[in-house]
Amino acid sequence: MSLRLKINLLVSTLTLLFLAAVMGLQLRNMRESVREEVVAANRVAAQLLKRTAWLYAAQGIPAMRSFLEGVGRVRSNDIALLDAQGNELYRSPPSPYKAGRDAPDWFERLVSPPPDEQFIGFPDGRLVVRANASRAVIDAWDSAFVMVLAALALLVAVNALVFWLVGRAVRPFGRIVGALGELEAGRFGVQLPRLPGIEAAAIGAAFNRMVLQLQDHIETERRAVRAEMQLSDSRELARWVERHVEQERRMIARELHDELGQSVTAMRSMAVSIAQRSKDKDAATEQAARIIADECSRLYDAMHGIIPRLAPLVLDRFGLAEALDDLAERTRRAQRGVQLDLQVALGDAPVQPEAALALYRAAQEGVTNALRHGQARHIAIDVRREGGALCLQVSDDGVGLPAQLPSAAQPAGHHGLRWLAERVQGLGGRFALLPQPGRGARLEVQLPVES
Repeated sequence: MSLRLKINLLVSTLTLLFLAAVMGLQLRNMRESVREEVVAANRVAAQLLKRTAWLYAAQGIPAMRSFLEGVGRVRSNDIALLDAQGNELYRSPPSPYKAGRDAPDWFERLVSPPPDEQFIGFPDGRLVVRANASRAVIDAWDSAFVMVLAALALLVAVNALVFWLVGRAVRPFGRIVGALGELEAGRFGVQLPRLPGIEAAAIGAAFNRMVLQLQDHIETERRAVRAEMQLSDSRELARWVERHVEQERRMIARELHDELGQSVTAMRSMAVSIAQRSKDKDAATEQAARIIADECSRLYDAMHGIIPRLAPLVLDRFGLAEALDDLAERTRRAQRGVQLDLQVALGDAPVQPEAALALYRAAQEGVTNALRHGQARHIAIDVRREGGALCLQVSDDGVGLPAQLPSAAQPAGHHGLRWLAERVQGLGGRFALLPQPGRGARLEVQLPVES
């Protein structure tokens, strides 16, 4: 049901109640008026007849009858002449006023006073004066009928006027509903003009502000979506670059291990052979050959130290646990004064290659930073599987973190942490570098199992 129809029904109901109250008061006034008129007329008629009846009664019944016939109809009264035996000798004629018309019985019962009869006795008979309210009732009925017609006309006029006025008043709300429909259909550029009326103007202004804010939010969301797509593309590009860098590192590491390693080994073997042949024959040649052999050994060791940093070949061959164990062992050999503890609890389920590489790089970066920047003497590496995540923690007892942690504008020396964080986030994980309680720092990496 529309607002216009609701208001019209409400006004109609109030109008009907008002008219019903007016009709009730008017009906009460009619009842009092009819009663007053009929009772007064009956009393006046009775008093007049009492004064004159005895004069004519002394002359006999015919004289009384002649007198009554001369009097005729008395307003609002029926007069009957009865003889001593109760036989009716005369009855006053009906009223010519609105002859042939009578009010409905229910209306007559509603407004008529109680029946009233007065008796005037004389020696040969008696007069009966009975109140008759039929003409007063028909007058009241005609008045009520006119009043009802006027009330109906007033009701129709009021409803028509209210319907027209309410239609004009709620017309702006129809425009508001139409604008909301366009907004629901996806046309977010809709605007309402200045609407007539205080309430409609306030609603229209609020609607326009809402549309502007909605447009701002939509534009912000679009920019956020574009930024997210660009960020996603950047992350994809970064991962693509990382994959190719890792491939190049693996290729270089294999070339160093297979080609250069064999060449260095061959050079050392030849130098040792020359030194043995020149022994006790040519001291200078023997010394030069042994120097070459020592340099080849140092070059071989340096090369084998570079290979794990380029690409952990043991990770590809044996898995994350063995690669971390190899990292810990090489660190212990290179740093004799550092204690490194390793705990690995990954279970029997395999770790995906990208996640394994990210965890290995995180451990490698954590150990390198602890030794290079933290001057740590004790390092702990803890790798475990917890629920649906792979967790790595590298903690040390070094000098701790600087006053400002690495951010977007990073100083030199923190690029490894930045690339590590981006790699972890690209795999859907969480990266954190936190101060260790007391002293030192703690690097935490958490990756989903299905990264």
